[in-house]
Amino acid sequence: MKNRGCRTSQFLPNKKHEKRSKTKKKENLGKKQKNKGELSSVDRNGGVSYVDRISELPDGILVSILSCLLLKEAAATSVLSRRWRDLWASTMNLNFEDEKNLSDFMEVKPNIQHRKRRSFVSLVDRVLQQHTGPLIEQFRACFFLDRRFARSIDGWIEFAMKKRVQILELEFSAANVKDNYTFPHELLGLETGSSRKDLHSSIPSRHFSECSMGFKSVKVLNLRHVDVSGEGLEYFLMNSPVERLSVVAAKSLVDLRVVSPSSAWKYLAIENCPDLKTIQICNADIISFTYIGVAIDLLLSNVPLLAEVSITELEIESNNFFDSITISVELPFTQLSCYLSQLKYLTMDISEAVYNQDYVFPILANLKHLELICEPHYASALRYLTSFMKASPYLQRLVLKMNIITSWLEVMGIGKTDMEEIVTTEQMETVAKCPHHKLKVIEIVGYRARRFAAKHVMLLLKNAVALEKLVIDPVRHRSRGPSMVKEDIDEEMKARNHAMKHLKKIVPSTVKFVCL
Repeated sequence: MKNRGCRTSQFLPNKKHEKRSKTKKKENLGKKQKNKGELSSVDRNGGVSYVDRISELPDGILVSILSCLLLKEAAATSVLSRRWRDLWASTMNLNFEDEKNLSDFMEVKPNIQHRKRRSFVSLVDRVLQQHTGPLIEQFRACFFLDRRFARSIDGWIEFAMKKRVQILELEFSAANVKDNYTFPHELLGLETGSSRKDLHSSIPSRHFSECSMGFKSVKVLNLRHVDVSGEGLEYFLMNSPVERLSVVAAKSLVDLRVVSPSSAWKYLAIENCPDLKTIQICNADIISFTYIGVAIDLLLSNVPLLAEVSITELEIESNNFFDSITISVELPFTQLSCYLSQLKYLTMDISEAVYNQDYVFPILANLKHLELICEPHYASALRYLTSFMKASPYLQRLVLKMNIITSWLEVMGIGKTDMEEIVTTEQMETVAKCPHHKLKVIEIVGYRARRFAAKHVMLLLKNAVALEKLVIDPVRHRSRGPSMVKEDIDEEMKARNHAMKHLKKIVPSTVKFVCL
């Protein structure tokens, strides 16, 4: 493809300088070339043409540049010139996420959904066939895929392993967890149905395929709607330099027991695995642990570096209301009892938790950052907030994420007027005062134009005597789907106006007020 020069008129001198000598022109041009490093020479008309110095760079540097672009953008460079035609095929970041199709996927008919799935799979297959680079840093596939596409997905994983991938992310979505894609144990060098004894034994080298050796390079592993067993995950953690492991909605995950894993492992996140019963971690240098799901047996032993914990306990679904199990903070606090004093970051969802006034909160002596997800229209949220502040004497930053489920309240026949009275003035006054002398920053996420939301802020302002900054963020921490977007936007506008009108005026002048 021929390079098109820029318009010469852009570089021609003004009329009053037309009498300058040619020597002067050349001197000026030389200065421009020296400063910009991109202009070459004067053409016949006195204009200037560009030199493509980027294309003169070595392939390795150009591939590194292309790897910083989105895959679609990198592929678009193939039309620039013959020099660029095949460079994109060596990109080290393969991120397959079709945001446009993801957003409207659930709105179309089943036959069109299946067509979109096949189109996505075909795209990934074509790109991998054309890829010529020896290594890749990231492989990410994010779409509504399930076990029906197992053959293609197996091929993607095998490709990534052969390319010594460092970040492997398979983020799928199945209508039912029973239809999840199953991670192939064969690629790990394990036989299907291998026992725990096999995992702790020295696996002979003959069982390792070329792709199984590729797992020695994986540093980040994210699996969503991918069935993987506890044995498979344990193998990863024992035999690869995985630093971050995240597993979401894996039905096959029942027991996860990890003893003396690789020292590289620092982060674990387990979310919504319906049949999970036990997590046991021993002799590990893990720093961060996140769990979202129903109550399980959590057994931690010799995890001296654990400093960040996030717990969201979910109710067990039951057709009988009276069969539901009460959620409280007592169980996770008991399970973490030996390590609470060393925690620096803690996130807890207390939306469904029942407050027990007789429970004595343990002291969180090193806690600096606390995030609480709550339903502020209940008085228990205020009581929990007070208890956490008392238990965290050195807390510096508090993030309060308000989960105001107005649609649910309306279904129950509770309107906005009645909702305002769920937390009465009398109840608020019964909340014990707890002056806090270390809290510097408070952030309210999901703030709404409601009196009970403002009451939380008022309580915090009254007790945070050393406060330096208050941030009001009306954007919800959880999305409620495309159908609620317009309503959310209106609510956010009202919340901003409410905060500026009613909150700003009561904030002390020594506190910086920010409304996002």
